[in-house]
Amino acid sequence: MSFKPADLFQRLFRQDLLVASLFRNFLLAERIMRSANCSPISYPMLPPTHQHHMWDAWDMAAEICLSQLPTLVEDPNAEFQVGPSPFFTEQLTAFEVWLDHGSKDKKPPEQLPIVLQVLLSHCHRFRALVLLGRFLDMGPWAVDLALSVGIFPYVLKLLQTTTPELRQILVFIWTKILALDKSCQVDLVKDGGHTYFIRFLDSVEAYPEQRAMAAFVLAVIVDGHRRGQEACTEAGLIHVCLKHLQGSMPNDAQTEPLFLQWLCLCLGKLWEDFTEAQVSGVQADAPAIFVPLLSEPQPEVRAAAVFALGTLLDVGFDSARDGVGGDEDCHDEEKVSTEVSIIKSLLSVASDGSPLVRAEVAAALACFAFGHNKHLKSVAAAYWKPQSNSLLTSLPSFAVKSSGSGYTTPTHCIPHGSRVPSPIAPLLRVGGDSQSISRDGRVSTSSPLATPGVIHGSPLSDDSSQLSDSGILNDAVTNGVVNHTRSRPLDNTHYSQCVLAMCALAKDPSTRIAGLGRRVLSIIGIEQVVTKSVKSTGESTTAPNTGYAGLARSSSWFDMNGGHLPLTFRTPPVSPPRPSYLTGMRRVCSLEFRPHLLHSQDSGLADPLLGSAGSSGASERSFLPQSTIYNWSCGHFSKPLLTAADDGEEVIARREDKEKLALDLIAKCQHSCEVWNYEEATLLNSFDNYGYPDKGISKLCLVNELDESLLLVASSDGNIRIWKDYTVRGRQRLVSAFPSIQGHRPGVRSVNAVVDWQQQSGYLFSSSEVSSIMAWDLDKEQLVNTIPTSSDCSISALSASHVHAGHFAAGFVDGCIKLFDIRVPELLVSASRPHTQRVERVVGIGLQPGLEPAKIVSASQAGDIQFLDMRNLKEAYLTIDAHRGSLTALAVHRHAPLIASGSAKQLIKVFNLEGEQLGTIRYLSTFMAQKIGSVRCLTFHPYQVLLAAGAADACVSIYADEIAPTR
Repeated sequence: MSFKPADLFQRLFRQDLLVASLFRNFLLAERIMRSANCSPISYPMLPPTHQHHMWDAWDMAAEICLSQLPTLVEDPNAEFQVGPSPFFTEQLTAFEVWLDHGSKDKKPPEQLPIVLQVLLSHCHRFRALVLLGRFLDMGPWAVDLALSVGIFPYVLKLLQTTTPELRQILVFIWTKILALDKSCQVDLVKDGGHTYFIRFLDSVEAYPEQRAMAAFVLAVIVDGHRRGQEACTEAGLIHVCLKHLQGSMPNDAQTEPLFLQWLCLCLGKLWEDFTEAQVSGVQADAPAIFVPLLSEPQPEVRAAAVFALGTLLDVGFDSARDGVGGDEDCHDEEKVSTEVSIIKSLLSVASDGSPLVRAEVAAALACFAFGHNKHLKSVAAAYWKPQSNSLLTSLPSFAVKSSGSGYTTPTHCIPHGSRVPSPIAPLLRVGGDSQSISRDGRVSTSSPLATPGVIHGSPLSDDSSQLSDSGILNDAVTNGVVNHTRSRPLDNTHYSQCVLAMCALAKDPSTRIAGLGRRVLSIIGIEQVVTKSVKSTGESTTAPNTGYAGLARSSSWFDMNGGHLPLTFRTPPVSPPRPSYLTGMRRVCSLEFRPHLLHSQDSGLADPLLGSAGSSGASERSFLPQSTIYNWSCGHFSKPLLTAADDGEEVIARREDKEKLALDLIAKCQHSCEVWNYEEATLLNSFDNYGYPDKGISKLCLVNELDESLLLVASSDGNIRIWKDYTVRGRQRLVSAFPSIQGHRPGVRSVNAVVDWQQQSGYLFSSSEVSSIMAWDLDKEQLVNTIPTSSDCSISALSASHVHAGHFAAGFVDGCIKLFDIRVPELLVSASRPHTQRVERVVGIGLQPGLEPAKIVSASQAGDIQFLDMRNLKEAYLTIDAHRGSLTALAVHRHAPLIASGSAKQLIKVFNLEGEQLGTIRYLSTFMAQKIGSVRCLTFHPYQVLLAAGAADACVSIYADEIAPTR
């Protein structure tokens, strides 16, 4: 450790055993000869070490031996007392003390080389390995330091041992090493080390988390290493992984998400670009085994399963390149059947709630589109042919460049039940003319495969532009002809479903996923031309740059610990109603919102974790969107695994502070978000929600409002985006995004989504112009239930209970209201139609404060407010005629017995639960009087008696009780 530079130490003491022994002897000779005034010389010259303090231990051992000489001289029959030297024990203890108090910023432990020497001793080996594992867990810097002093040959040799107690710690050590240095895979395979980890992976005695580490090590061994893939295939790794994925073992290892995730990733890396392993996987019925994993609650497991299925899509695809006849290994019928089953599985999760999963689907469909380019292009062109009985006539948001001029837009509506989200008004140009789909498979000059970097949204026009001059396209396109096309195409139905899924991905609410989807469409000759609307004021709304946008799972929302992703929801307390509230109302704050106040130049997104991986060399598919779940998952093992951060007290203190402080007011302004501190009337942050200009924001909710809160933003088209750090200027990060509405009624072109968030259950309820309500589990990022409304009318209002998990109420456009409970099999608890005088849409609905689960307040556009008990009576027990045909908003306080209604006639009324009017806020035309606009939305502060009103003139006013302290 005293030698500088480090490469000199490696060359003299680690590369050759004979040279290392020679120079160790030189160090001892220098120690002895210097005391006799001799100066030994070496080449290359070494730094002086003869006075290093570690020689004190050597001197002590020598003095112990020499101290026995007088006794031996006096008594020739006396025995020389030889005891174990305490040197190694003392050095291990010193190393352990350093581990308790050392860090990256402190001096490196000088005992580290001695610890490696201790590994050769049987009696100290286990303790030395445990301490070494603790050191490596401190971070990549510790792994790099251990490798620099020569840890590799020691731990490689230990893989030959069969001692059971060493297996777990050895797997852990190799996990930490390979998480930093992938190049060790070559020596591991050369020495047969992969069989050690395969046996450990198949061991039922080990814990699932430890077996997940073994799967990670094996995945690194086969990652891009053909010899490693061949060796692991011969050793039966495919059979071992599939056996545990099926859950045939007697233990419950299959329930460990991290273990399942890395089994999938290991198989995917084993199959990647390796035909023999792919064929073995298909013969072992791997596609069917992966199907249940696509419904796992953890998004990482689902994404890993999609990645593994995507690598199997290469069956027979690379046979010409690899020189392996596809027909010799697997018949054409089996190939087609396999691809059909895989495509069906991928399409089933194309609308998954997790961006991580959808990104993997996009990468898999890109590979499929490249292999089936000609057939998919023909099917895409058929969208605009007059085929009344074809599914291909159902994409209203795309247009084809006709042989004449301009774009031709189809008018057919998406059938009910389709997974394509609502249109977002882009125009698509399809290279589907007669030149583009000629019989010989030639690509038109407008195709992205023939014209690199020209088509907007193509892989070569953004972060992969550096590939345009590397010549890798020459392998894929020769004289304009695609080399790899199947002789046996699939059924057109499957192609049409793939095109629909690709179009849905291109319109994804996540800008990164939408970019991947557009790149997939560009492969089959579809180019997206984004049209930007112009505001009435003349300002043009520019779309954000999506080239490098990314998504990151929020550590404050999801706690990645051993593969588990728990989302603990803290239920706000239920306060008993006080007898009297709001003796009078006064405005305490008025905020005017303009969308141009704080436009950050930064995209506001996290570091791109879903970005394309680097080029894979000379592969003809290297310009396609690449999977990222493997690299993203590897980061888990680079972090400390042995020690958990003990921040429980800090979390509790932070929650208490949140309960004491008022929540910041979040106001919505068109498609941008502004966050204000209403107590000081200061703008904290403003950012674009990445929506289209004609799609406004319909709902804002706080997720985990008493902890590290997240901002859930729902657009009117049903797209959900969840932001972190939204109160810090320019620091907001998008942590998740998904379309909450799937399919809509025939003939419906617009989507007016209504959503509500329930903290107790972790569910987001959403509905629109559909005949069902979607229940999304945000912890799983998964659609867990589709609740039929049993109504021909659409839902206009939703309200989830803040007390009873699973309870929510829905109001319909025909004046009907229904109460649902997702915990009961029937789902629907009761229904009523209280708004009978004038049939108008329900504009607001809420569950009354308190513990009563079925007391509801409902307001219709006609102006009446109805109070109902859905358990006892189907009719309202109290009716308030609040407004006359102009009611626009309703708010129910979460804990206090207060409700408020707003009118388009610039009027707000406040009532208690007995129907008594407590106050009125109206527009006054006098010079000094308060002025309010046409009320669009109302909301109460969840824990204080504060009412916020948003008006059509982009002004938000906050009102408080007259007896409340002045702010």
